[in-house]
Amino acid sequence: MGLLSYRPATEDDAAVLVGWYADPDVSKYWDGRTYDLAEMIDRLHRDDVDAWIVEADGEPVGYLQSWWEPDPPKRGGLDGFLIPSARGRGIMPTVARQLASDLLAQGWTEVTVDPYAWNETAVRAWARAGFLEVSRHPAGGEHTAPWVLMRFEGVSDTKSV
Repeated sequence: MGLLSYRPATEDDAAVLVGWYADPDVSKYWDGRTYDLAEMIDRLHRDDVDAWIVEADGEPVGYLQSWWEPDPPKRGGLDGFLIPSARGRGIMPTVARQLASDLLAQGWTEVTVDPYAWNETAVRAWARAGFLEVSRHPAGGEHTAPWVLMRFEGVSDTKSV
């Protein structure tokens, strides 16, 4: 699998991100949403979201974002995707586990994810990253389909990932 890491996304990544979101195999997990370059640059400068580039052996292969609630204690969630050619290799569970662990080490009290229930691959990947299912919810609000709330609990050293 090689070296897996994440780094802050910058404006230099905006064009790559636009291309990734334009791929139907990516945008279908984001309600079909795509962005032009100006919109992506704006997204990279949101006050309540940190954008991250997932890398495998130094090559960009995905995106993660961490967002938080405005009121203390500091808690929030993750969203993300891998480009299709990077899927199925355990990259996202490994990098998401590291990011969630780093956020908790920085004082966050809770890290969650909310994949769509129909996206069983994502639910399994988040579980491999150390997120446990808390509840299931119907479509509504920002969710266009039934979704699963999962909370990061970490992974023991003896558990296979």
